[in-house]
Amino acid sequence: MNSDDNGSENPVPNESGTSRVRTQSECSAASDDGANAHSGKRQRTTSQQFMVASGLTAASPPKFVSLEDIMKAANGMKDMALVHQIAVDKDFRLERAEPPPNTVEKVVRDTMHRAFWDILKEELAEDPPNYTRAFTLLENIKDGLYGVLLLPQHIKIKQQIQEILDSDLIKQQAENGALDFNHYAQYVISIMEKLCAPIRDEKIKQLKETVDVIEIFKGILETLDLMALDMANFTIEMVRPDIIAHSVELERKKFADYLAVQPDGLQHTRTWLLKHLANHDGNPNDRDPTAFVRNLTKQVFAEACIELLEWNGLNPYPETFLLDEGRLSVLELSLNRVILIGTILLVSCSNVSSDLQSLASFKDNIKQHASILLQSVSSEKELPEALSNIAVQVVTDIKQAQEAHGLLELSDESEKLLKDQLLAIANSDHRIRQLVRQRVKDFLLQIILSSTAALQKVPSGLASLQKELTNIAGQFLRIVSHNSTVFCIYYTDIVANALSITV
Repeated sequence: MNSDDNGSENPVPNESGTSRVRTQSECSAASDDGANAHSGKRQRTTSQQFMVASGLTAASPPKFVSLEDIMKAANGMKDMALVHQIAVDKDFRLERAEPPPNTVEKVVRDTMHRAFWDILKEELAEDPPNYTRAFTLLENIKDGLYGVLLLPQHIKIKQQIQEILDSDLIKQQAENGALDFNHYAQYVISIMEKLCAPIRDEKIKQLKETVDVIEIFKGILETLDLMALDMANFTIEMVRPDIIAHSVELERKKFADYLAVQPDGLQHTRTWLLKHLANHDGNPNDRDPTAFVRNLTKQVFAEACIELLEWNGLNPYPETFLLDEGRLSVLELSLNRVILIGTILLVSCSNVSSDLQSLASFKDNIKQHASILLQSVSSEKELPEALSNIAVQVVTDIKQAQEAHGLLELSDESEKLLKDQLLAIANSDHRIRQLVRQRVKDFLLQIILSSTAALQKVPSGLASLQKELTNIAGQFLRIVSHNSTVFCIYYTDIVANALSITV
């Protein structure tokens, strides 16, 4: 696991989606920029520090906020959530909104769509044809085409569309009963063929081969919807570097607006952070208390972040990580599976000869099969049944490998012992499982704390899971680094207040 070496402290994601390291001067600048956002002056009295550190409200006149202020802050948090999503998720893409199957929303939507097309079909079948609804449909399609014509080179195409899909001309043709609906449909398809992304080529081909006019226009609207989505995602990808560059400033401002309408908007963050501060010596031994607090905050924050990957759900989530709660929950599930697979590998390999232990293909087989069988496991309650199936599969994998390499097969007694050992992994206090968990946690902690580009050693015994661990570590680092850059001011204040140190 690498990070770019800038001779600094906290790693943060840059515009390319990789990680770099934030210098102390940047963090200091961040503190200066955000000072007015949450506390004004940096100097505090001892009594103020105690009140904040103990979670009590400082002595001050009561503060009242209007409903408008609250709604403004709430909308600001929504904006911040979208920007944050783009900044921390390099694979972020807008998806087509679809109502869940078998819901009232889907039934109503499908019924209304079906009714529209049925009425259009009836109107076109009249003698003479009724083009009123068809004219409206063409107007909507023209607007849809304009929606995907965003690039400078599209100006000529836009002018051409305006000339051919001329509203007055089409209305005149409709009034005279001379509207060639199919002609316009084929023209629209030809324009879409020039503009669409390669992924839509098959859909365009199907439209060109469709004979029924109603089905053609249904397909045109569906494809235009997808093309608009493609263009939106293309735009996001193009402006992503700018979004990332400005996301920290925006998130700080929006969070400050949120704190302005909350009596104590950092209550849970403070509890979460100070829990880990209790494990450290809070007495500065050097002449620079500011540097001491900064380094201590970095260590405490990193340890507290590791806790987020084994959150029990009993305590409220830190306010500063609420936007990432879903992402971290997914990472926690992935990490637990990796720990289980690592434990299964260690237990299995301890029951076979060194000849099999040295075979990468053998360990890959066990890893892949265990991963598949654990895929549906989302809680400890589901684990015993999965491990029962895994035990059978591991024995099968071992016997097949032994036969393929001419090795002595497992005895009945060894087979039973191995199955019992694998079933015992269901115990959350299982010694090897806890050992693997600790090694993985130490690995992630070292990556967060690392301030150099030095390669990080994969935990002992888990080399077969390097790809999985690296993937999880990369996602985790991106979230944690961005969070540290945005909220380091608050974390430093919490630690400094708890230690009664002015920074």
